[in-house]
Amino acid sequence: MGLTLYFLRHGQTAFSRENAYCGSLDPELTPSGVEMAQAFATAYSSIPWNAIYCSPMQRTKATAKPLCEALGMQSQLRDGFKEINYGKWEGQSVETVSRGYHDDYIRWLADPAWYPPTGGELAVAIAARAMLVIEEIKQTYNSGNILIVSHKATIRIMLCSLLGIDVGRFRYRLGCPVGSISKVEFGSHGPLLHALADRTHLDESLRSLPGT
Repeated sequence: MGLTLYFLRHGQTAFSRENAYCGSLDPELTPSGVEMAQAFATAYSSIPWNAIYCSPMQRTKATAKPLCEALGMQSQLRDGFKEINYGKWEGQSVETVSRGYHDDYIRWLADPAWYPPTGGELAVAIAARAMLVIEEIKQTYNSGNILIVSHKATIRIMLCSLLGIDVGRFRYRLGCPVGSISKVEFGSHGPLLHALADRTHLDESLRSLPGT
């Protein structure tokens, strides 16, 4: 068996529920977000995990916690897996950003690889920092299962980078709702996507919650 990476987006936060920009902000999970984390641990604790890597934000650490506790493992924190920094858009709704930073917003929608949120981070910069950690993992583990607990934009950018998709299209090519898991296996022909944004480990009430 080759090396397999599982990309888990954190559970629900108040910002994801309200569809507001939250990158460098550090909210906790909502009660529903905690349920998502517990549901993931229940469904995936039987997999033989080699390691668990995690963004150092509260919402990702709390999402990894139930699985870590069930397995007696520690998550390894990496800044490279942090979410995009939204700069002046942090904490604001899509509507507010569209009104207040309209030109920047339109440019970012067109090509976030090279046009950042106002005062924020380029997608190509996120790809660079996140893929450094992916390379670290590949150098450390030749095979087995690795869990990466990260964020919506960062996971999509990593998947684009691995699959040969222009990172400037990350918002329009790949879904990544809260609590979802995507799976990539490294084989003889390179990275192969086995699952994208799977949420079958969540019950219908959690899957149907509003928000991103």
